[in-house]
Order: sequence, then C-alpha cells, then structure tokens
Amino acid sequence: MTAPAVPWVDDPFSSAVHAGRGPLWLRRPEGSRIVLDIERWCAPAAGADHDLLFRCSRLSAPVLDVGCGPGRLVVALLALGVPALGVDITAAAVARTRRIGGLALRRSLFDRLPGEGRWGGVLLADGNLGIGGDPDAVLRRSAELLAPGGTLLVEVEPDEVDERTTVRVEGADGRLGPPFTWARLGAAAAVHRARRVGLAEAERWTSHGRRFLALRSSQGTGRQVARATPGGPAGG
Repeated sequence: MTAPAVPWVDDPFSSAVHAGRGPLWLRRPEGSRIVLDIERWCAPAAGADHDLLFRCSRLSAPVLDVGCGPGRLVVALLALGVPALGVDITAAAVARTRRIGGLALRRSLFDRLPGEGRWGGVLLADGNLGIGGDPDAVLRRSAELLAPGGTLLVEVEPDEVDERTTVRVEGADGRLGPPFTWARLGAAAAVHRARRVGLAEAERWTSHGRRFLALRSSQGTGRQVARATPGGPAGG
C-alpha cells in the first residue's frame, strides 16, 4: 500500500526549497491563495528578521527555531554567537539549513526534542503559529519547550484575524499538494490563546510590514505543560 502524501514533504514546497525560488502559495478551498515568500526564506536574514534576531540575542541562550525552513534564522543566530537549533519536517529544508552552516533536525514540533524545558527562546516565524491548524496546541507545546522565564517569539498576521482553514500548497505549474489544516492569527487572538498556557505578552512590534509578539513563560511553566498533538502534520 502506498503511504499517503505528507504536506510540506510530498508537495511543491520541497521542490521550491531545493531550487531556492517560487512562486508558491497556500490555496484555500474556494480558490483564494496565500503567498508563501519562499525567496525571502531562502535568502540571508534581512529586514524585519534583524529585529527578531536582536531580541533573540538578548535572551538566555539557546534558541530553538520551530519550522526553520531553509535555515536563514538559525544561521544568522549562530553568526551572532547565539546557540541555535532548527527543526523542520521537510528533508530539503533541513538539508539546506545544514548546507549553509546551520544546525537542524528533521523533527516535528510534537516529536521529542533536545533540551525540552531548557530553551531560553523558541521561534515561531513565517506563519508557523498555524502549524496543524491548532494554535492552542502549538502554543502549549512551545511553552513546554521553554525554560522557566523563557520567551516565545512569534510572528502573527498584520491584521486581526483568527482563521482556521483547509489549504494545499500550490506550485508555479499549478501542481497541488495534499490538503491540510492551517491557522492564521493576529496579535489579539494569539495573546488571548497564549494566556491559557501560561504565556504572557511582554512586547509586540511591527517591522517592514511584519508583526511580532514576545510571550514570556511564567516560572515553572516549562515541562509541566501537558503535551498535545494537533489534528495535522506539524513542524514544517
């Protein structure tokens, strides 16, 4: 029996990461599309990335980049002297991260990961709060990974949305990957959900059209947060 296709693995995303270019989209059932900025992800850190990296450099090391993609943030953190590790479910993304000098593992956010409960910072950039279409589970698992007092740095949507939908990765040739559930949250919705898992807003900022939150864990959050698995693939 043929194994079912896996989103972010058996779809145009892997090919785009390997080539370093798009275009690439997430297609909704009614036909509208969300642009995936694959060229930016495959390029060196730039623009709003620098504000994110600066905040990472002020945290208690080390930093875990969840859904690291082609690895630009991991490589930039290491260049700043910040111990960093990326995790991603896409083999092409992990290979590219390693090829450009980063450290990465092919894992899901919901797999067992190194240093659980001891990370000074966890990154959810480039829409990765939407992993599995279950932001509550993503925030809960991220809180579990953090050391007490650690910080989750998360990119949210520029607009105040709270959307959960089924999407498929679409390539330039019109090829579609398998359907999966994805979520998009603005700052207000993300902060509201974060409070449920012991993460309090410490800062929010906008840079180069992108919006971010710093969410700090309370003392003792860490590994005491129960693990949950969302309803779809994660970590890409």
